Amino acid sequence: MNTTHLTQTRFSNLELSDIILQGLTDAGFTHCTPIQDRALPILLRDKDMAGQAQTGTGKTATFLLATFQRLTNDESEKINNPRAIIIAPTRELAIQIHKDALLLSKHLTLKFALIYGGTDYQKQLDKIKSNVDIIIGTPGRIIDFYRQNAFTLDNIQVMVMDEADRMFDLGFIKDIRFLLRRMPDADKRLNMLFSATLSYKVTELAYEHMNNPVLIRIESEEVTSKAIEQYAFCPANEQKIPLLVGILNQYQPQRSIIFVNTKRCAELLEDTLNANGYKTAALSGDVPQDKRQRILNDFQENNITLLIATDVAARGLHIADVSHVFNYDLPQDVEDYVHRIGRTARFGASGVAISFICEEYAYSMPDIEVYTEQKIAIKPITKDLLADIIIPEKRPPKPRTTHPSKRTTDGNKPRKPKPTTRPSTPENPQ
Repeated sequence: MNTTHLTQTRFSNLELSDIILQGLTDAGFTHCTPIQDRALPILLRDKDMAGQAQTGTGKTATFLLATFQRLTNDESEKINNPRAIIIAPTRELAIQIHKDALLLSKHLTLKFALIYGGTDYQKQLDKIKSNVDIIIGTPGRIIDFYRQNAFTLDNIQVMVMDEADRMFDLGFIKDIRFLLRRMPDADKRLNMLFSATLSYKVTELAYEHMNNPVLIRIESEEVTSKAIEQYAFCPANEQKIPLLVGILNQYQPQRSIIFVNTKRCAELLEDTLNANGYKTAALSGDVPQDKRQRILNDFQENNITLLIATDVAARGLHIADVSHVFNYDLPQDVEDYVHRIGRTARFGASGVAISFICEEYAYSMPDIEVYTEQKIAIKPITKDLLADIIIPEKRPPKPRTTHPSKRTTDGNKPRKPKPTTRPSTPENPQ
């Protein structure tokens, strides 16, 4: 990994406590990224900030370090309620923030509660009722526990909104306002907002619920990273799977994510790639949370080398050493293209993004090229790239279940009786 994405500013030159610097040193961080270089001097002086920065630029460490320093500076009596809250739009992002927080707070005595929907309801409720310093979670589950009086927001000293633009996209903004209005006044806490874009609606939210925030924009010359090599193929629909297997056979990527648009396509690819000798798993929106975490852990630990995902994984996944991203299906939203390929070439590394311009989704490519302001090279499909593949057996259909009371004694569904009608007469009009 190179260090060209870093500035000359050392963390040791900032107003960070020695105990926080020790955690940074242990984690191998010495120099700031551009967003850290510009934001931390402001935040460490207790000034609010709204920052625009793309994923993979170090913004998570930015708000975590500022949060830790603010709580470390607190000399008030110990409060048996949370003093900081970090709100994320997705459970994957909340989990990753929590993981980074544990890493960077190694030498601190802070206690965290990780709160998100889909699993571990009672376990999370018990945790948040205990003496925690920082809540990290998604809006819905946080509000659920708040309404049960599991905790109070009266003592919040630090508020963080991560990926604020995504909060709007997912319809969470009413929930966010509900929480913000129950915290101390904006001038009595440190407020941080991060977003991929500082659009009008995002900046309006910042100025409404923050204390005269400083706006910081970290904009690269291009929408997508120069460290990502991008090119595409134009297969017929029946060539897509042989082409994908052929590319995997030829290049043997160390760790890859394959993006598709539908759960059905994800299942088909999972079965086909497994039948052809690749360890894969599919991640889609309806995968239970415990299974989702097992899949992500297996991917991070190289127990599987290929992750097949719908756009549920396009944001919030921070996995190191993803060498290749495949757009097996081109996304129908141009911004999703940027988020997808941003899973590679993270933190100064390089990566490759390969897209299939197939018959079904070819219409997306012109819009993608306009949005990214670059022409994506088209490579020819040669015979050696079209692999002979093993066709897997079809998955058995899921059995249809019917409530026992809806069946007759012989196991068949009862037939509905036909309505009886009488002939129409003047005395009996129909």
